[in-house]
Amino acid sequence: MASPSRRLQTKPVITCLKSVLLIYTLIFWITGVILLATCRTSTWMLKLYAMFLTLIFLVELVAAIVGFVFRHEIKSNFKINYEKVLKHYNTTGDYRSDAVDKIQSTLHCCGVTSYTDWQDTNYYSDQGFPKSCCKIECSPSKDTNNINKEGCFIRVIASIESQMGVIAGFSFGVACFQLIGIFLAYCLSRAITNNQYEIV
Repeated sequence: MASPSRRLQTKPVITCLKSVLLIYTLIFWITGVILLATCRTSTWMLKLYAMFLTLIFLVELVAAIVGFVFRHEIKSNFKINYEKVLKHYNTTGDYRSDAVDKIQSTLHCCGVTSYTDWQDTNYYSDQGFPKSCCKIECSPSKDTNNINKEGCFIRVIASIESQMGVIAGFSFGVACFQLIGIFLAYCLSRAITNNQYEIV
């Protein structure tokens, strides 16, 4: 059985995959209803279904290409924004500060590249390292013995990259089903059209 920290690292990825799976289920349910209407030899409904699947496939393809091409920019933007949030960190219920706490406590990390990033912040000057940096439960202090030393940027990128194989495999499988659906809808439309000409 996986350790609690390992389960916490994979939880956001699993939640994301569940959301994607729910969206695909809804899409295929809607397209299934459209397919039921095609049982009455409606070729235009089959063509609409094929166009709908083609559009979804193209959007996924463009998103995958854009994500791959701009992956370094995405990483650098994440790092820059994380540094900005650290500079303005507070404990007054700000959602960005809550996000920093969640990342640090879940991935057992502190700061952006290392724990020393906190030393340039106003929060550190007033109170020290936040509670989310602690290895075990502690209060904010400047003591470095009780805090995690590794930076969160490295941990977040490593966590994402470790799950990329699963996400890529899932996406490839869904894309294959879509291509099969497009091909079968086109073939069925042609068969219905040919039968209608033969009847006439």
